[in-house]
Amino acid sequence: MKRTRREVLGAGTALLTGAAAGCLAANGTPPDGDETPAAQPQTDSQLGDADGAGYDEVYEAVAPSVARVRTYVESRDTAFGPAEGGPAGQGSGFLYDADHLITNDHVIGDPDTIRVQAADETWLDAAVVGRDPYSDLAVVELDGELPGDPLPVATDLPPIGTEVLVVGAPLGLEGTATQGILSGRNRTIPASSTARGRFSIADAIQTDAALNPGNSGGPIVTLDGTVIGVATATRGENLGFGVSARLANEVVPRLIETGSYEHSYLGVSVLAVDPLLAAGNDLPEARGVYVAEVVDGGPADGALRDTDSETTVEGATVPTGGDTIVALDDAPVVESADLSQYLALETRPGDTIAVTVVRDGDEETVDVTLGTRPEL
Repeated sequence: MKRTRREVLGAGTALLTGAAAGCLAANGTPPDGDETPAAQPQTDSQLGDADGAGYDEVYEAVAPSVARVRTYVESRDTAFGPAEGGPAGQGSGFLYDADHLITNDHVIGDPDTIRVQAADETWLDAAVVGRDPYSDLAVVELDGELPGDPLPVATDLPPIGTEVLVVGAPLGLEGTATQGILSGRNRTIPASSTARGRFSIADAIQTDAALNPGNSGGPIVTLDGTVIGVATATRGENLGFGVSARLANEVVPRLIETGSYEHSYLGVSVLAVDPLLAAGNDLPEARGVYVAEVVDGGPADGALRDTDSETTVEGATVPTGGDTIVALDDAPVVESADLSQYLALETRPGDTIAVTVVRDGDEETVDVTLGTRPEL
């Protein structure tokens, strides 16, 4: 008799987490204020060292909820002449509720057709409900049912060192599991290809679990089958990343409700404060983020100061004159990741936040009303 995910993992109390990343192109190579809708149950369980389910039991419970996502395009005329249609790319996804599958925005691309292959080898048609290139998340609606249950999404993250498991379709090999640990938290990684170079994904998680093309969009789960991340990128051997469950909880319900997500926008370009920049700006310590540029007409225009000069420190040219942000609403900003994380998880467009800066050697606080990140 088939066991449900709850029955398989009910005895497990520890979290096992893993990640897989990369989108597989058709040729087998990686490509260059309203109430939110009700979602599946979530968990904020704190994990310890208690014994949990084995990898085989976790896989047995999670795999039916994971699917291979494949996109197709029709023949079309382009600036370079006619282009043949056919398979365009593929990745992975997992059940968020009975009707919706979470995947990566870069997995979806610009398709004419989306099909999903379930763990039992059946194929279902799917349609895009919402997508957000800034978080690299997308939601598709299924024309049918997957054999598994929706996977719960964590409201917080387990400690670094927690074991992880990733289930997905690397290189098109559906039903594959890889194992590792949660290697880091509060990372920033490039957004999907359409947003790359302008903004990064905040609050990302890092893992040493094997990530390969085709794993993008698959779940990074714990030993009790809870999703703590959505596999999205790999940067080398034993260095993979995923969109955190915390960010997914912010974005996914609104994608289902409205089809898009509005991100808070401060309107500045910043630099990490290293010892040379600190020395050039007479900062007491190498801490915070330096405002290199304020976007004209943006939310911070007139409130924050940016670079107006430069100096030489130990043979290096460093910018000077800009504010150094050290806190947002009294939450410390030690590095750029802290600023991005706070804006992503704690604010919405239209909020007014207190920005504490070091300016001309003194610490002061200014108010900034956040805007909405511009469309790509």
